[in-house]
Amino acid sequence: MAYKSFKNKRFINVGVLTVLAVYFLILVGGIVRSTGSGMGCPDWPKCFGSWVPPTNVSQLPDDYLEVYKQKRIEKNEKLAVFMDKLGFEEVSAAIFSHPSQYIETEFNVTKTWIEYVNRLVGVLIGIFIFLTVVYAYPYLKSDKTIFFLALASFILVGFQGWLGSIVVSTNLLPVTITVHMALALVIVAMLQYAVTRARKEEFKADFKYSAKVSLLLWGLASITFVQILLGTQVREEVDLVSFMMNNTNRDLWVDKLGTNFYLHRSFSILVLALHLYIAFVLYKLKNRQVTKLMNVMLVLVGVETVIGIIMAYFAIPPVLQPLHLTFAALLFGVQFQLLIVYHYASDKALKPQEVVYN
Repeated sequence: MAYKSFKNKRFINVGVLTVLAVYFLILVGGIVRSTGSGMGCPDWPKCFGSWVPPTNVSQLPDDYLEVYKQKRIEKNEKLAVFMDKLGFEEVSAAIFSHPSQYIETEFNVTKTWIEYVNRLVGVLIGIFIFLTVVYAYPYLKSDKTIFFLALASFILVGFQGWLGSIVVSTNLLPVTITVHMALALVIVAMLQYAVTRARKEEFKADFKYSAKVSLLLWGLASITFVQILLGTQVREEVDLVSFMMNNTNRDLWVDKLGTNFYLHRSFSILVLALHLYIAFVLYKLKNRQVTKLMNVMLVLVGVETVIGIIMAYFAIPPVLQPLHLTFAALLFGVQFQLLIVYHYASDKALKPQEVVYN
């Protein structure tokens, strides 16, 4: 029994560490975007052809701009043919129609190392998730779902790494960035569920399950997921406006954004209202775990709303861009965690013979 407890605790600890690392990677990725460091390394997985990036432009050949642009184009041509064969003609065409596709990226030591740190964190997460799979192996006998969730997360992280190389080779093509973000949220949700499922014995079922409440929680997490992806598309428009205006006159950027921005802003009102209603419903349960998560969720949605208002009316301060993304991802994570905890803290998690009502 003690050995089983040790294995369980070991998996949970590594799983929690992996989840936190993924959220940290989202923050680092936001910093990469806000500082314009996405193309700090023009190749992948190496950076300027080396595992340790240069610290001075003198370490690079005189024609490095043309060399790496040509490599990127050759890779994209192969990708475009592959996407075309799969039936994604629009994506294939977009690879070479993006305005910055043929822009040569000059070496900037700060941006290079910011992007390099982002990649190092990604590698670290790969190691963490591999350990998560290893430590989940014993669950093949007791709870196969936990093992296969960990394994699927590991496979998706590998795909995420490949997708990261496509993001670089296509010079931050918008559709690839959106998919990249969506996949990160899916991975973190799968890991959270696996870890919480391993801890299900810790939850005390002290209220009656409601399908309506569960549906509300699913709806909230889904709406937030869509809102995050919509925000990612807004961010892509911001990057495009920044490129067109040579990164000047930030106070004019918001006025030049398209429909996605206004949808994202209006949608936030619905998201806020739904949070308040669900909080009103769940506080009545008087369950400690649920209440704690609700408190964190309301703080996050409050902070996220304030940041969004400041960004919309005060020229999109660069320092707030990565925070806006990170808090949004954390908010989704807390919502999904609340959904899982609601299930395990309700009588639905009990066996029929264990359900007793006063």
